Amino acid sequence: MPQLHLRAEPADYAQVVLLPGDPARATRIAGRFDGGLDGARTVNEHRSLLGYTGTFKGAPVSVQTTGMGTPSLSIVVEELLRLGATRLVRVGTCGGIGRGIRTGDLLVASAAAPVDGATRTYLHGDPFAPAADFELTRALVQAAEARGMRPKVGQVATVDVFYNPDEDYVTKWRDRGILGFEMEAAALFTLASRAQGAGEDVRAACLLTVSDVLAEDVTSEESYLPLEELDAATERMIEVALEGATTFTAAE
Repeated sequence: MPQLHLRAEPADYAQVVLLPGDPARATRIAGRFDGGLDGARTVNEHRSLLGYTGTFKGAPVSVQTTGMGTPSLSIVVEELLRLGATRLVRVGTCGGIGRGIRTGDLLVASAAAPVDGATRTYLHGDPFAPAADFELTRALVQAAEARGMRPKVGQVATVDVFYNPDEDYVTKWRDRGILGFEMEAAALFTLASRAQGAGEDVRAACLLTVSDVLAEDVTSEESYLPLEELDAATERMIEVALEGATTFTAAE
């Protein structure tokens, strides 16, 4: 039976699913599949949550739009898990706050502080550290390094508010070792961990392109990458995600 938001059947999705927030990025990723966009099969269009399935270098792979924020991502991931997805890789953007983080950097999230409402709802107030799967994360890092990239690996914070006015917002999270703010990873890692706790072999990871940097005297608007540069950095991230996730699955 099709899910309420992903109008697809279990066989419509590969086990490996890349998760961009932006539907345009989902189409862009599908264009990298074998045969380009013509070689990809559209498996969902409902609510503009575009989903495609195809192959990359012969390995089955899907891409599914999540929308922005953990409420939207949680719906999509819950339904993907019901449809048989087991390798979930978020491919998004973030605001960099860590020391030495620059726009255009590739950031690999090892864990995500759950500052968002959806993850707190899942946890019922219990302390919990949403973390990425180590082996899948390592495969993505290795794929980046094979392309001569030096990704930053560390913790991010998953937040609900993009334009946060708090004066200590950046300072307190940077002082805790957080590399960047983003809006989905904590819920993704929590749902994957919950599935693992139920005995399922589900793994999740997260790649982020730093689109802007935030500091006490710098805003997102002031530092946001020009679109051409952001597109180029995003393309590099997509290549890493496709290569790393499909190679990892093939090697299992």
